[in-house]
Amino acid sequence: MQAPANPRKSPRQARSQLMVETILQATARVLSERGYAATNTNAVAERAGVSVGSVYQYFPNKDALINALHERHVLQMETLILDALDHLAGKTLHEAVECMIEAVHEAHLLEPELHRVLENADLLCDPHDDDDGYRAVMLAVRQLFEEHRSAIRVSDLDLAVWSTMKIVEIMVHSAVLNPPPNFTQCQLRCAIVDAVMGYLVFPSSVTPRPVAAGELIEVKT
Repeated sequence: MQAPANPRKSPRQARSQLMVETILQATARVLSERGYAATNTNAVAERAGVSVGSVYQYFPNKDALINALHERHVLQMETLILDALDHLAGKTLHEAVECMIEAVHEAHLLEPELHRVLENADLLCDPHDDDDGYRAVMLAVRQLFEEHRSAIRVSDLDLAVWSTMKIVEIMVHSAVLNPPPNFTQCQLRCAIVDAVMGYLVFPSSVTPRPVAAGELIEVKT
């Protein structure tokens, strides 16, 4: 995928906003059905019931369409997660972690086929610190951990936040898009909660010995 072009203009009136939303919904359906390679502006326009000129009025090419769709998808996910993190007052650390993981899980279920296509076409980027929504999520998790500081055994809270989010993102992503057989989504969510709580509450008390360059470590089985 080439560097995405910016939209030609931002919709200001309600009618224009509805047009853009219709085009993005059509893009999501076409992309999910056909994949990235077979998606084009003509197919999107046909599915949206608008002219190709209407699509080009807001999006100069296919990549601009998909970039806008990706940003919309990420914003929806982040909004859902932030809303859950904003309603954790009075909960224990375990209850709060359960709610957080449930929210991330629900966020991944918003448009799983779209999520899968974006990932398979290498169009789904990892969140970065320059993403305002992602920064807000990280800050909310940091505040949550500060409120439960006495229950968390990890000495560095910033490391705890980063590690927790990576555990949750990777495990939830796999649970939704590539679930192992013979396990329900509920079982997988519980396993993710256990993994996070195990890390936060029962960290290893053993400090690993520094390994010299080129040194091999014998793994005993």
